[in-house]
Amino acid sequence: MFRCSVVVCGRGVVKRLASSFSGESALPPNLLLPTNLVDPSRLKRPPPPADCSLPVLRKCDAVVPAHLSPVHTWVETLESLDGEPVGLAQLHPDVFAVPPRLDILHSVETWQRNFKRISHANTKVRSEVRGGGRKPWKQKGSGRARQGSIRSPLWRGGGVAHGPRGPNSYYYMLPMKVRVLGLKVALSSKMAQDYLHIVDSLNIPTPDSRYLLELIKQRHWGQSVLIVDVAEEIPENILEATADLKTVNIIPAIGLNVHSLLKHEAVVLTLDTIKFLEDKLLWHDERFTPLYPFKLPYSGPPVETQTQL
Repeated sequence: MFRCSVVVCGRGVVKRLASSFSGESALPPNLLLPTNLVDPSRLKRPPPPADCSLPVLRKCDAVVPAHLSPVHTWVETLESLDGEPVGLAQLHPDVFAVPPRLDILHSVETWQRNFKRISHANTKVRSEVRGGGRKPWKQKGSGRARQGSIRSPLWRGGGVAHGPRGPNSYYYMLPMKVRVLGLKVALSSKMAQDYLHIVDSLNIPTPDSRYLLELIKQRHWGQSVLIVDVAEEIPENILEATADLKTVNIIPAIGLNVHSLLKHEAVVLTLDTIKFLEDKLLWHDERFTPLYPFKLPYSGPPVETQTQL
């Protein structure tokens, strides 16, 4: 038994080492899109090379750990239909290149679906249904089972035993660190799957929605697009263009959440939004005091009086 287990473990270690040296993708198979769903046109543009001549429109201001390097990606524009990049952007690896954690994504998604849920299901107990003021029949002599009231849960139309007594709240709160990590994992998954796009601004030449749909189709952004911006005033053209589109939504950066990221296929961020997200998410890695300090309902244990002998 011991010899077989050593052989199996050894094979697993050798397989992992071989995959790491062979240059296989670090993304697990359950995060990779099936081959029949991948549009070949989306795979034409390779990542930015090291000697790219395009200017760097955005540099990573936050401190990057020594064992990591900034993630380089293309910066596109919405002012023309052609998908030629206009520059490069550096992304912080602790926000856009964290290891995938499907358990964290599941926890945050479940929390978002349930923490506002209120169940109004309500059933009547035997004291709330009508009738049953007298004994149905006498206790003995009728040959039937003894009954005391027609409001018993054994009777049809009677009360319900152990039924729901709403409204019931399903509220609970995840730790802030888990919610922040879920947002990082969602952004990193979109980045790894090539569904995270960076644009210089949200200015489009026309408020016609057909222009935006044609742009999404030519750039192969998928069936649904989520546009995130940090500006207080969003350009009028893109607001009018997305007003009647159910698959293209605009949300502020302060309201970005895991459910919205998973619900949409492609995510479009502006350069200012990247800086906003990095500042907000990286701050949680450095803070050392809790956001909600835990306070006991009492100040402390009572002071014991010492008796002198």
